[in-house]
Amino acid sequence: MRTDNPWSAGTSALPARQHLPAGTVDAHGAPVLVLDVVVPVYNEEKDLETCVRRLHEHLTRTFPYRFRITIADNASTDTTPRVASRLEALLPEVVAYRLEQKGRGRALRTVWSRSGAPVLAYMDVDLSTDLNALLPLVAPLISGHSDLAIGSRLARSARVVRGSKREFVSRSYNLILRSSLSARFSDAQCGFKAIRREVAERLLPMVEDTGWFFDTEMLVLAERAGLRIHEVPVDWIDDPHSTVHIVKTATDDLKGVWRVGRALAVGALPLDRLARPFGDDPRDRTVPGVPRGLARQLVGFCVVGALSTAVYLALYSLFRLGVGPQLANAGALLVSAVANTAANRRLTFGVRGRGGAVRHQAQGLVVFAIGLALTSGSLAALSTTAPSTSHSTEVAVLIAANLAATVLRFLLLRAWVFPERPGDRTAPVPATDDDRPIVLPAEHPAPARHPAADDRPTVLPAGHPAPFDAFGTAPHAAPVRGARTAPITAPGTDPYADDELRNAR
Repeated sequence: MRTDNPWSAGTSALPARQHLPAGTVDAHGAPVLVLDVVVPVYNEEKDLETCVRRLHEHLTRTFPYRFRITIADNASTDTTPRVASRLEALLPEVVAYRLEQKGRGRALRTVWSRSGAPVLAYMDVDLSTDLNALLPLVAPLISGHSDLAIGSRLARSARVVRGSKREFVSRSYNLILRSSLSARFSDAQCGFKAIRREVAERLLPMVEDTGWFFDTEMLVLAERAGLRIHEVPVDWIDDPHSTVHIVKTATDDLKGVWRVGRALAVGALPLDRLARPFGDDPRDRTVPGVPRGLARQLVGFCVVGALSTAVYLALYSLFRLGVGPQLANAGALLVSAVANTAANRRLTFGVRGRGGAVRHQAQGLVVFAIGLALTSGSLAALSTTAPSTSHSTEVAVLIAANLAATVLRFLLLRAWVFPERPGDRTAPVPATDDDRPIVLPAEHPAPARHPAADDRPTVLPAGHPAPFDAFGTAPHAAPVRGARTAPITAPGTDPYADDELRNAR
């Protein structure tokens, strides 16, 4: 993906997806952690223990890799922290985190950014989704097939039991996403998702929302960046005691849709940082005699051209009420040409950001001048041969002249204004002896527990630092005395993370 966005300067593409090696053990001979399932909670003292025990039993019985369940308590005011602490002490695969700020998105960002597992997932505490879908959810990420995976209640084969009100709200929301943000995934709000860690390291710093819109924003950005999203039809039973406020959540979501749509429209997000290397996507492979991206560019150019022609004809008819045909044609063509160049720059040729925009518009004006010469020459020839021609005849001649100018405009835009630069296509790297499978990091043992009167879980301070640095890697969270934290690999001892850091640089 080509971009002129300066944010991406010096950054590299994501590494190629690989199957996570099976049977990997750490220095102590224990299986390496593969999956971290986060359960975000707020005032769930009644349901927390039952749900976590059920999830733990299911994973112990069915999941073939080592796993961890992380309870992310975001500012609960009841006894939820005490219940989480008790579960942490009783079940070795359970870890509790405490945040002093509310927000499901904030909880997921915090825990995911500090987790050492290569596959990160989350599910709602009510376990409305049938747990038999958990392994199909994470399997495409473990195998290297996909970057993200989501459970879908709106897929054709999903089986859902819920009230008509929630059904209407869910389908209306997804219709809004499809119409406004061109989203192709079917269910943005199902609390059942997973992501590969190296993708999370690049994607989460771009996600601004800290509440319920977090899921939608993450999925929209991932889809726009060309990442592969795997959908799993789920069996889902509505929780009648859900504490979600539908009206407030819907209002916040609509604000988020507007914010993300505006950022995408102006190219304010460095989505090229999420691109996979050349050759990892079959669409990147060249076909002899067919320039890469030609078909997509032709479709985009035709759509933009059709809209530009409609705008041009409307402006010409408007200007013709006050001035002669030549001035009306020049004014309409100038306005539509500026809009046409901007639209083709963003939509047809995939150039994002403001870098080079002035140069592109200047070159577009040269192309405009050529189109002006063709259309003006057609009008001059018409006025010479038929001085008293009707307005409809003028329009017909202009349409024919614009068709000829359109073909020439596409060729000039592709070859001169937005040419494919040598750096836009990265040649596949030949295999070497160093192309070995990814080795997952060996975990450090958890620090010794210090007895505490209330046995509280880990407390993360309000306003904690951003979870990723400029290179997209996560800083290490300091453990809090009196609570067990997730094992964190020290710098220089994690070959998986070190390889990613070198790639990022």
